[in-house]
Amino acid sequence: MRRFSGRLLAAAAALSVAGAAAGQGAPAGADAALDALADRLVQLLVAYDPTQAYSIGVPAPDHRRWPDRRPEAVAAYERASDEILDALRGIDPARLSTANRFVHAGMVERLDANRAERVCRFDLWAVNHMGGWHLGLAEVARDQPVATADERAQAIERWSTLPAMIDQEIANARTGLAQGYSAPKAVVARVIRQIDGILAARPESLPFYAPAERADDLAFKTRLREVLAGPVHEAFGRYRRFLGDDYLPRAREALGVSANPDGTECYRASLRSYTTLDRSPEAVFNLGRETVNGNQERVRALGREAFGTDDPGQIVQRIPAAPDNRFTSEDELIAFSRAAVVRARARTARLFLEMPAQEIRVEPFHAYRRGSGGSSYYELQIDPALPAFYRINSEVWANETRGTAEITAVHESYPGHHMQISLAAQTSTRPISKLLFNSAFIEGWGRYSEALAEEAGIYETRYAPMTRRLWPARGMVVDPGLHVMGWTRQQVIDFIRASGRFPGAEADDLVDRIAILPGQLTAYDSGGLEIMALRREAEEALGPRFDVRQFHQRVLENGTVPLGALRDHVRAWIAAQRAQ
Repeated sequence: MRRFSGRLLAAAAALSVAGAAAGQGAPAGADAALDALADRLVQLLVAYDPTQAYSIGVPAPDHRRWPDRRPEAVAAYERASDEILDALRGIDPARLSTANRFVHAGMVERLDANRAERVCRFDLWAVNHMGGWHLGLAEVARDQPVATADERAQAIERWSTLPAMIDQEIANARTGLAQGYSAPKAVVARVIRQIDGILAARPESLPFYAPAERADDLAFKTRLREVLAGPVHEAFGRYRRFLGDDYLPRAREALGVSANPDGTECYRASLRSYTTLDRSPEAVFNLGRETVNGNQERVRALGREAFGTDDPGQIVQRIPAAPDNRFTSEDELIAFSRAAVVRARARTARLFLEMPAQEIRVEPFHAYRRGSGGSSYYELQIDPALPAFYRINSEVWANETRGTAEITAVHESYPGHHMQISLAAQTSTRPISKLLFNSAFIEGWGRYSEALAEEAGIYETRYAPMTRRLWPARGMVVDPGLHVMGWTRQQVIDFIRASGRFPGAEADDLVDRIAILPGQLTAYDSGGLEIMALRREAEEALGPRFDVRQFHQRVLENGTVPLGALRDHVRAWIAAQRAQ
């Protein structure tokens, strides 16, 4: 997921694609107007940030520039995106073809949410160990073209100007401090550890050296190494000194974003951006509590079968203590996860009409990300001939359980993110559809997939069915709890650990993740509960005619869509099935 546009267009935009067939008989004028606006938005983004072209699958205007992070450039980008949003509001969705209705809904939701989020001023406190600008460098290096002499010259120019972008990030952060915006101290400390990892590594061992590894050109290899070892290393040194000497002492102690200017309004805007729902923090909190309590009953029944007790506290203690639920080494965790992904693909196939052709590989974090508390994640490569990756945080193997490892492998591969994202990518031809990202659909599908995996018989431990019910919806409680309802760090940790899912340091890691991504952790169950509710609605309405393969096709066929648009689409399918 490329991160350089910050929150301008939800920097993880590469995760979203659309593949619905166009409807018949819609007026060409409305479709033409929407297509023009979609092209305009794509052109706007890649002009601002040429590195985004690699994820979108369009020709880059050049391969020598980074995004312009100067405040005036960001403001110009925002004004241009507002003009597109205003024009979108002038198009009647009823006059669009079927596919374009989803594009229209996604564009309006994304741009409107981005506009509302400006109150947060994320550009002024972009010190982020989960999605910071420095973490996207590896993906640019991976995708930077170097086949020709001109491309290699552009690569040298781009990486030679990285120090200027780093200096601009320092300037933006200084402005943020002066205006009262900052990341929490605990998060800053994690970013410092990541930067220390970059500074300690030889240039050849950094992922930034990837262009040289793909080029049979000794002079290019030598020059890129000189750039990385010289100006780039020096710029990272300046950033490290700034973080340690200037930023950390002035960073906020409070974890909640409400401690920043307009923080409560920021949280509401960020919550809406991640979930596509107009729900108050209090409503999210209450729904989360209700869901957590409901899951406890099934956990009690499973605990009686596995351990002879239905006491939740005893069950939570017994799950990680079971010897057959532990790993003996990091390599064992990686091998176990790889086997789970292979098994998941084989057992998932019967539940879908088609499977993605792209391979997925399980690989540990890059070395410089180790020790900073990052979460495992899915990494797409836009070229289907190249593998996607499940990047696993394998260094936590001593506290990881086999049941949790199975759940995470399912969530990131089959029938989770890889199924969803790669399948859509191989059927999509529209660049705009790769920008319409929202976490509630993406992560909601991942959460739904954890339950679907049980139905498919993917889990082979007896612990995964209990573990997967202990955690869901707790994020809907602790996220607003931390940011706007006054919960302390310890309250959040206690509620997290009560699930048994995040023991030891993992609970601390999760708290800091919540702190720097306000609202994001609520998206998993906001989306997952919606998809599961739609399935139950379809099962009840269609009875024996319900086909789970068709249901999954309806959910996934339009790529990433706002939850309201998904609800309307599935209900229209249900009505059509009943009418046949």
